[in-house]
Amino acid sequence: MEAMARVSFAKAIQRHAACPPADVVGDTLRGVLDEYFGAHPAARTYVLDERGAVRKHVAVFVNDTLVVDRELLSDPIAAGDRVTVFQALSGGAT
Repeated sequence: MEAMARVSFAKAIQRHAACPPADVVGDTLRGVLDEYFGAHPAARTYVLDERGAVRKHVAVFVNDTLVVDRELLSDPIAAGDRVTVFQALSGGAT
């Protein structure tokens, strides 16, 4: 049986795409995001690139852990996990 996870997006992303918080099922991060984007397709292109990988300036967390596998999104999802998507900060002094 697949796990139910809570997916939410930072307000900075919500300004650009319709992405309300939702409970979705999936055993991996890829499964959870695919399920979420099936219901909210406008958010997909803001978060994932044309290959399905997380865009450079987006950060995804499962609970409090930053996702390292940004291409396959193979991180396992357990019941009650929280998936949070943020706009990553970049740049700085050189």
